[in-house]
Amino acid sequence: MAMDAPRARLADIARQAEVSEATVSRVLNDRPGVSADTRHAVLTALDVLGYERPERLRKRSAGLVGLVTPELENPIFPLFAQVIESALARYGYTPVLCTQTPGGVTEDEYVEMLLDRAVAGIIFVSGLHADTTADHDRYRKLIDRPLPIVMLTGMGELEAPCFSCDDARASAIAVDHLASMGHTRIGLISGPERFLPVQRKTNGYREAMRRHGLEEHIELSLFGVEGGHAAADRLLERGVTGLVCGSDLMALGAVRAARGRGLSVPRDVSVVGYDDSPLIAFTDPPLTTLRQPVRAMSNAAAQSLIDAINGQPSPHSEFMFAPELVVRASTGIAPR
Repeated sequence: MAMDAPRARLADIARQAEVSEATVSRVLNDRPGVSADTRHAVLTALDVLGYERPERLRKRSAGLVGLVTPELENPIFPLFAQVIESALARYGYTPVLCTQTPGGVTEDEYVEMLLDRAVAGIIFVSGLHADTTADHDRYRKLIDRPLPIVMLTGMGELEAPCFSCDDARASAIAVDHLASMGHTRIGLISGPERFLPVQRKTNGYREAMRRHGLEEHIELSLFGVEGGHAAADRLLERGVTGLVCGSDLMALGAVRAARGRGLSVPRDVSVVGYDDSPLIAFTDPPLTTLRQPVRAMSNAAAQSLIDAINGQPSPHSEFMFAPELVVRASTGIAPR
């Protein structure tokens, strides 16, 4: 954007940055009297709106980074985005958040938009890279450009770093916890099987059930509260008393399914979630869950991308982070 840009553009930038047009003008002309936070807000607005920075200001910002996430209804994804944004900002990078919704802009369409913005790299959170039925050539094309990319949560055979929580271990820990309280009919509910994290959770559950000499009870459904409700209802019909859930939202659906049958949690049915999403400690009852180390994973992903942008790429492999069992009030001794 040139110094003599039309007033309409100044107004757009001022509106985006929530400052006056006079403040925008001072920043673009590199004049004093503007705080660092305000200057950063104006330059971020400039980047987000797709305007070119004045030459004298370009060295003050490292540039844009794409951040592609699933829908934000699951509160774990906004948490990932928040931590990644803070980590990138420390290095002067501004994330462009691209949120997918059913029937909305696709991941591929977002990537094209990001490439048009000349982003320095892209972080994918639980994207198509975690879908074993998707064509992963889309990522190989980015790598071949070359464009630095980093994955979060599950990855196939790609020449890029990925940072994941150990889903198999999480399921095994949940089974061990329920078995230690006397549960022998323990079920697993999770999302569609085509997703790598679901496959890993299933494998971890099966291994743990074999180790305890228990019969498997698995129901896969859609992610979310409704999917959790439907899957849990089918398992409760079969007499399951302990439920290992693929997400906290699915666990909340499981609690609702139990109550719909006149059962009490945890007196009649114990429920274990996965994620430890914000506010999950304040549900009724407070949810026992496996905590994803979101902060550690997000910071590692951001650092890996920055290193790759600076010509020092991380190893092209998947880095596993250990989940943590957080025991609250949704699990108890098995009913007799």
